[in-house]
Amino acid sequence: MNELFGTLSDGTPVHRWTLERAGIRVRILSYGGIVQSLEVPDGDGRAVNVVLGFADLDGYLTHPEPYLGALIGRYANRIAGGRFSLDGTVHVLARNNGPNSLHGGDGGFDKRVWDVTPLADGAHGLRLSRVSPDGEEGFPGRLEVSATYALEADGALAISYEAVTDAPTVVNLTNHSYFNLGGQGNAGGHELRLAASRFTPVDGDLIPSGGPADVTGTRFDFRQARKTGGGYDHNFALDGGVTETPREVAELHDPASGRVMTVETTEPGLQLYTADHLGEPFAPGDGIALETQHYPDSPNRPDFPSTVLRPGEVFRSRTTYRFGTR
Repeated sequence: MNELFGTLSDGTPVHRWTLERAGIRVRILSYGGIVQSLEVPDGDGRAVNVVLGFADLDGYLTHPEPYLGALIGRYANRIAGGRFSLDGTVHVLARNNGPNSLHGGDGGFDKRVWDVTPLADGAHGLRLSRVSPDGEEGFPGRLEVSATYALEADGALAISYEAVTDAPTVVNLTNHSYFNLGGQGNAGGHELRLAASRFTPVDGDLIPSGGPADVTGTRFDFRQARKTGGGYDHNFALDGGVTETPREVAELHDPASGRVMTVETTEPGLQLYTADHLGEPFAPGDGIALETQHYPDSPNRPDFPSTVLRPGEVFRSRTTYRFGTR
């Protein structure tokens, strides 16, 4: 189902699409590729929205910084100093997070209107696409990019990304949904398990200060499920690195409602953000972001998994959110 959700100041319409399957209902906006709502039942069939979002377009335009539910690019997470060198050329980006570039700059993918096409043959999905021109937000190369949102037979939400470029560039895409499996209230009591034996320590600007470190004996050890609490905005180096097909890397459980979400991805990293600085109308800890992606500042860190995309190559990434109860 497709409906008008609102209109931008320049007259551009924003549409909302609804997908339903196996008791799951998800609503996606053409603006920012935003997952506006995701309704998931508990063991008794009572469905609630498990992602943070706004009821109208003005909410997203007035409060852009939390990136609620948005498709993030060209580069998810931070690039130190808002600059990087590629093949001997320095590229200068917008500094929209202190001294750093964050989530693609001032006009990242989260603030663009995407072309939306329903998948053919009765598939329960949408293909969002756009062309990011050479030089957009300082990034080199004309990037043709798409994100496919689809509900699988069991109701799992799968997001698949593809991109090609006409010049060497860097690409790091993710979805920035904040999850609250109880539907409301503080999510700090959710239990989290991560398949990550290492994390990347950061400096005061949340830029990696060294290589991945062992989580053993630290508050970053989520290899056994435990409550998240707060105070996290860190990248976890997922065991297995980049993979051809998604593997399970995280499980989030809300003991109060019984809802469980597992995360499967092909990505090497996961940014855990416990939403300590959401801002009004939300309270700190109202949701938990589990952003599957490459590591922060990878363009300046040749020791990290590469985010470089060259002509003739195809960037591919896939993340699946699967729901159940216990």
